[in-house]
Amino acid sequence: MTNKHFHSHRKSQLKMATSQKLTEHFLTCTICTEVFDNPCTLVCNHTFCRKCVVNYTKTRPEAISAKSLLCPFCNKMTKVSAPERPVEEWADDVKPTFIIQGLLDSFGPGSTDTASCCYCREEGEITPAVVWCLVCDEALCDKCTGAHNRIPSLRKHKVIDLSGEVKVRRRRKVTCKEHKDETIKYLCKDCKKAVCQICCTIYHRKCDSVVTLESEMMAVKTELVKMKETLSRRRHKRNTEVQKKKSVMAEEIRQHSQTESDIKSASLKAIQGIKLKEQKLLNELKEMSDKHIRQLKADIKSGEMSVQMYQQQAELIDQALQSECDMDVYEMYQGCEADDVEAVGDVDVKEGGRITGVTFRQDTDKLSKSLDDLQLVKIDVMYEGVLDLKSTPVLQDTIDVRVTGDSTTSSPRNVTVMVVNDTDTVVVTDHNNDSVKSFYTRNNQTRHSKLSLGGKPRGLTKLTHNQVAVTVRNIKLNVTVEVNPDLVLLSTIKTSKKYWGITSLTPSTLAASSRYPPCVDILDMTGNVLRSISPLQNGINILKRPNYLCTTRTGNILVSDGGTECFVCLTPEGDVVFTYSPTGDTALKYPQGITSTSTSDILVTTFYIESSI
Repeated sequence: MTNKHFHSHRKSQLKMATSQKLTEHFLTCTICTEVFDNPCTLVCNHTFCRKCVVNYTKTRPEAISAKSLLCPFCNKMTKVSAPERPVEEWADDVKPTFIIQGLLDSFGPGSTDTASCCYCREEGEITPAVVWCLVCDEALCDKCTGAHNRIPSLRKHKVIDLSGEVKVRRRRKVTCKEHKDETIKYLCKDCKKAVCQICCTIYHRKCDSVVTLESEMMAVKTELVKMKETLSRRRHKRNTEVQKKKSVMAEEIRQHSQTESDIKSASLKAIQGIKLKEQKLLNELKEMSDKHIRQLKADIKSGEMSVQMYQQQAELIDQALQSECDMDVYEMYQGCEADDVEAVGDVDVKEGGRITGVTFRQDTDKLSKSLDDLQLVKIDVMYEGVLDLKSTPVLQDTIDVRVTGDSTTSSPRNVTVMVVNDTDTVVVTDHNNDSVKSFYTRNNQTRHSKLSLGGKPRGLTKLTHNQVAVTVRNIKLNVTVEVNPDLVLLSTIKTSKKYWGITSLTPSTLAASSRYPPCVDILDMTGNVLRSISPLQNGINILKRPNYLCTTRTGNILVSDGGTECFVCLTPEGDVVFTYSPTGDTALKYPQGITSTSTSDILVTTFYIESSI
């Protein structure tokens, strides 16, 4: 044996040993303890032979009732894609993982062995392989190569030289589910299904285009490359969006932290100011109290001295009275009369000019108001498209909604503003000209688009950032329109009633107002009435002539009613939140358009006044 043949033989032995270890530890089914036969990997990532996991599942009633394959190792269920098929076929669509399949292809039974001749190996001999036949998918020695080339049908097979370090991967052969011994080699392009030769003969003989899989690989790979490029672009686009969102989030976190710090700083300054005021009041109190106490101490001392003097004088008089000498009594009398007993030792304590008391009066109401009015810090929040009710309205521009082709005077009934492709766009329903119109500016030129609807449009509402819904009352139609900002008709939906106002509740539901009968209907996007709302008060319908609708930020429905000259707030379930019927100078004279702001203010238009409630 030459050195080359010896090394090839040694390599073959090492590979066989590696294959044996991998087979024992990773490629053996724990049910049948054999190498995987047509393996399938369940959702728990445990792999078994298809027939083994199916046979085990058939013995477990709970798995059959759940229409699932049951893992014998962890008892986790794997839902099958076609539970109506026989149990024996449940595992057909469950594929093995790429790792298991790759190991089987490389080291399992019949795996590629480029070191030794496959034909000699079948005869029990180990001979070094010199070539690999790409068509037969086998390794051949010198002798078998000669025999291979002597067969006319095999002579033109493409072979590669194995003298260098060439890695050859065996092609995985997929067998037909119905014809287990047949390999899938054909593609029915009419049915878009990969099939075996028998399936071609039985089921696809009338199909116009049945080709080999191999012949379609170039086109399929080209399409896959395109798909990969598309996915790569989408991934890049979405990643860019995610990064922008992350940047916005980081800025939001930074702003929150900064604002929080500003609030705490302002609060600390306010607290420090209050503490300074507290200390000042305490100092004033102490000064006044100390002065008052000093005065009181002096008065008390003086009074105590007077008390002692009175006591001493009284004792002297008492002694004189007890004397047997009349002269002693008379002298005491003369002395007391001369000194004026009432004035002896008497100190007049006057209250004038002295502090008689200190009272701390706390005005709790004033203090609470001061705290409420205390401006620690001002937080300004900027929102897109939100009306600033505190600002003075300024006329910026006027749009003449009459355009070329209008047959009569325009009669705009509803309006909304959208930002489409970074372009501010005004969308208007023109009742008299049976159309919806959009107005926008591009390249410093005012442009418009007009979409005829074949009827009288009234209500208008946004559905998405570039879609609106319009009610065409007289022909019982709801229309969805795409704004690009030019208008494109998307769909027309026939309705059972003549709807006036319309508003979007959710991405899949609308609310529309009807006068005959007076009600608000909740609709799906196909025009079906999910529920009809006719709220009662004392047994009488609140709604008489519901005109326009809008959705509040809490998801409720505001309805302006021209019959009762009020507006009503309803929940989508039909409950009345409140009704509002102002009187006097603020009475609603046939209310029309209605909307609410982000601050929960309600704006209503009437024929005579505009009210902000």
